[in-house]
Amino acid sequence: MSRIGKLPVEITDGVSVDVSDKNHVTVKGPKGQLSLQIDPDITVEKEDGQIVVSRPTEQKRHKALHGLTRSLIANMVQGVTEGYTKELEVIGVGYRAEATKVGSLDVLELALGFSHPIYFVPPSGISFEATTVRGQNPRVKISGIDKQLVGQVAAKIRALRPPEPYKGKGIRYAGEQVRRKAGKTAAR
Repeated sequence: MSRIGKLPVEITDGVSVDVSDKNHVTVKGPKGQLSLQIDPDITVEKEDGQIVVSRPTEQKRHKALHGLTRSLIANMVQGVTEGYTKELEVIGVGYRAEATKVGSLDVLELALGFSHPIYFVPPSGISFEATTVRGQNPRVKISGIDKQLVGQVAAKIRALRPPEPYKGKGIRYAGEQVRRKAGKTAAR
């Protein structure tokens, strides 16, 4: 039995979960609504304020889907109650990050050493918060209710200027350690 899949998902106060007959799970909470289409082989049931996920056989595919489905539903429940955040650091001389408004859109304006500023428009459900404290590196906080979408947006922003190994300049996750390399002069 899957160690993760067999654990029930607690439905917290203020959260409603609907499971349709075609395995379409919808989770509504104080922060919003998320929905997910579950594989037809996996059974999702609501029992006593909990969601229980079960599988029909011991096939490798069913075992893999069992734990995955339970984790996705648990992430949805946590997302609509607390939400998810990722934090990025912008490191480099002259590198800036600023959350601005262009027309009716909220965008993230980045100056990353290119000849032009980069404007990153977030998908729906994602919000940016950029903070710059004098003497510290600018930080960008990405928030949303969908864990996968928050991580994907953070990865796309990081890919605009990944940290380089010689000086460590670029965009990195908060707390990320970048392996540094010695330059050519260190070889002599």
